[in-house]
Amino acid sequence: MPPVLHSPVLDALGRRITAGELPAGASLTLDGIGSEFGVSRTVAREAMRLLEGLGLVRSGPRVGIVVLPHPAWNVLDPRVIAWRLDGPGRTSQLRSLTELRQAVEPRAAAGAARGATAAVRDELVATAAQLRKLGEAGEGDGAEFLALDIRMHELLMRSSGNELFTALADVVSVVISGRIHLGLMPAYPVPEALDAHEAVARAVAAGDAEAAEQAMARIVREVRGTLDDAPPARPSLPDRPALPDQPVLPDQPALPAQPAQA
Repeated sequence: MPPVLHSPVLDALGRRITAGELPAGASLTLDGIGSEFGVSRTVAREAMRLLEGLGLVRSGPRVGIVVLPHPAWNVLDPRVIAWRLDGPGRTSQLRSLTELRQAVEPRAAAGAARGATAAVRDELVATAAQLRKLGEAGEGDGAEFLALDIRMHELLMRSSGNELFTALADVVSVVISGRIHLGLMPAYPVPEALDAHEAVARAVAAGDAEAAEQAMARIVREVRGTLDDAPPARPSLPDRPALPDQPVLPDQPALPAQPAQA
């Protein structure tokens, strides 16, 4: 079945559940979903299957389709993260995810300094330099800056040599994108943030794991600081695809497999 058929249904229901509009214990039916969205039972069933895989609903012959409470959700799935960042609790969600970044990304940067390929090291240096150029030109809130920022953090996570960090690379990407919804991507990034990105790139290129870890810790600490100073969350955005096409730079080279670190 083409994903385009069930994606709008999946997205709308996923955001309603994660926003609390459909609370735990609420019941859904395939006929009701089909009637509301104008889709067949097959499409409705596929959307429910995907929501069940994310821990948002449970279905059974005697209980039907029932919304599950928050502890059952797969909170690290990028789709669930995107839905929650689009809801009323987005500031709290972004703060929790930033704390995860504080725990993981400095260690990932240290791992990249130990194990990244020469090509990745070179790309990190070039990417950090371009981030500075765009940031100083007042384009820190633009699509190209966002794509480069995501690319740099993905490179570090995927080059860390830790398979669990690699698995979280998409989570970090969604979190970085989610900062836009809170207005936390200024046109002119603070100089300290640009300095720290270049410091991470230089440290990884030089194989200095300690310096890479310290510089990345400064980056995520600055991000946490902007959240602490953030204004109250804006109302939820109107229905739209949960994972909009993220700006992606053309012809990005695939990352080589990294050996696990001892």
